[in-house]
Amino acid sequence: MLSAKSLFQEILANDESFALFCSIAASGESQGGWENARIAALVPESERGLAPKITRHGADEDKHGRIFNALLKKRGLDPVPVPPETDYTMLLEKNGIGLAHEQLGRDERLAVRDIVTYLSHSRVTEQRASEQMDLLRKHFADDPDIGRAVKQISNDEDNHLAYCHEELLRFAYAGHGRDIQRTLRECALAEIRIYRDVSLAVMANMGRILGWSKAKSAMLAAGIHAMYAYERLGGWRRMVSLEMPERRDALGGPASTAPEFA
Repeated sequence: MLSAKSLFQEILANDESFALFCSIAASGESQGGWENARIAALVPESERGLAPKITRHGADEDKHGRIFNALLKKRGLDPVPVPPETDYTMLLEKNGIGLAHEQLGRDERLAVRDIVTYLSHSRVTEQRASEQMDLLRKHFADDPDIGRAVKQISNDEDNHLAYCHEELLRFAYAGHGRDIQRTLRECALAEIRIYRDVSLAVMANMGRILGWSKAKSAMLAAGIHAMYAYERLGGWRRMVSLEMPERRDALGGPASTAPEFA
């Protein structure tokens, strides 16, 4: 029977599919690291107290990129080119979700509304990241090859999500509630569509590498479309709710170092 665990096991067992998986993940994390570093540098003066947390967020993302590259190195593999149709982070940016890279590349202070946009975008994408890593943690936390990495990244993603909830609630209490809810909704509806398209592209590439039958590929594609239908009909709402997290000040300290994978 086809399951998430068996699917991941098949991908992780093959060097070529494992290299693609890690390369896609490392690329996205590195892009996130750059974005957060630029946002931290451009935070408006009224929100300078938020800069260390944004910096910590970016440092975590950079660390995750290094972890995925270290997993490749451990197996004697090199990173591979990331097909553009699988580049989740860049596709979000190209579809106007979050802050544009052109804007982040200029040395101009951001406005408070830009920080609200950044946090809203992060709240949606960190929900996805937290859920994905929770799934991997459920099945591979004790895996001798990737278990430590999965637990480290999963814990970080949970911290990122908690931070987004707490900071967005702070801005909501300061009078930005309507803008936050509007931006969250726009981001969530765009994200679920892009996630569907990226998932289909990733599975198509994995199917080519692993030689999946047409029936298996069709079954996986149907599952991805079913997930999108669920999210479009209402599942997206889990990405826009806000509640005070149990983990308070989750990004209040320095970033942890990446584990060694010698």
